[in-house]
Amino acid sequence: MMKKLFAVVAISALGGNAYAQSNVTLYGIVDTGIAYIHNSGGHNQVKMSDANVSVDSWGLKGTEDLGGGLSAIFTLENGFALSSGQLQQANTLFGRQAYVGLASGSWGTITLGKQYDPISDLLQPLTADSFSGFFATPGDVDNYDSSARFSNAVKWVSPSWSGLTVEGMYSLGGVAGATGSGQTYSGAAGYTHGDLGLAAGFIHIDNGNVTLSNRGTTTADSLFNSAVNSAYASARSVNIARAGAQYGVDQVKFGGAYSYSEYSPDASSTFTRSQKFQNISVFASWQMSPAVQFIGGYNFTKSSGDSSAKYHQFNLGADYALSKRTDVYAMAGYGHASGQNGLGAAQAVIGSFDVNSGANYQVMGIVGLRSRF
Repeated sequence: MMKKLFAVVAISALGGNAYAQSNVTLYGIVDTGIAYIHNSGGHNQVKMSDANVSVDSWGLKGTEDLGGGLSAIFTLENGFALSSGQLQQANTLFGRQAYVGLASGSWGTITLGKQYDPISDLLQPLTADSFSGFFATPGDVDNYDSSARFSNAVKWVSPSWSGLTVEGMYSLGGVAGATGSGQTYSGAAGYTHGDLGLAAGFIHIDNGNVTLSNRGTTTADSLFNSAVNSAYASARSVNIARAGAQYGVDQVKFGGAYSYSEYSPDASSTFTRSQKFQNISVFASWQMSPAVQFIGGYNFTKSSGDSSAKYHQFNLGADYALSKRTDVYAMAGYGHASGQNGLGAAQAVIGSFDVNSGANYQVMGIVGLRSRF
């Protein structure tokens, strides 16, 4: 009853000729906790940490049956910081997702707006990112945890063909006189059969034509959020390829993934040689009971080209469900860096939390509470 009431209020606020129907849903997640960080800018830190397991968000989604197996769909999703109430995703109202589309059981789904890329859709559920971005590649240099979402995107998702799903996406740069400036294109394929899951894909991000636009004017949200790769924010383009697999045995799941990321320069970049990142990640999780889950993971990241660094990262997590909607969790991580990152000595950064350590190692522990509605 409450969901329907919220939906009526939300749709009325949006205006237009919308009517309250059972196929419109208000949903959301609130997640926050307390974090201890050893080496945050070279100091110890205790702070409130938001979005540890899931991003704080609320949204509206709905479908309308158009007949003949065709449906209209939409999603509007907002991200915010629970501890302060501030908007996230560059202070945008619906910065996580905002799209409308058509869905058919025979030819698939096509959507237009701000969206996740095909690799995020098909590969992330096979990795430890399904638990938390805490387990992501240091600095999320390969978009392991979807630091970048994509505006002006047209995406097609196939129906499942005997377990095989294919996706393609193109984001229009929209720069007059330079069709490719700021564009993004991506494709991925995933296959599931019983407890086995496989997926692979690629993405190309154009970072802006400086002749008719500005460097950094792109359809992608920023990937340059930590000291791991911030020296390469002037890259002409970013290319990422990822592949991964997961297999389950009873209540235990094992998974692994590999990524290759290349940050390519041009004459307007502040670096001259392409910077490459390779990452290998593995994890195992155990659903000990319906209420209790444990997970552990390891990431090894190696960079080469303009600079050379190595990053080792170990993570552990535990989750206890208090109900179907509310759970408590604890996580701990250790990261170690060596070599150079383009700015100087490489700094350890755990996952996609993007806290620069100011040192060659970092330790982080978090306990928190999450509730869904």
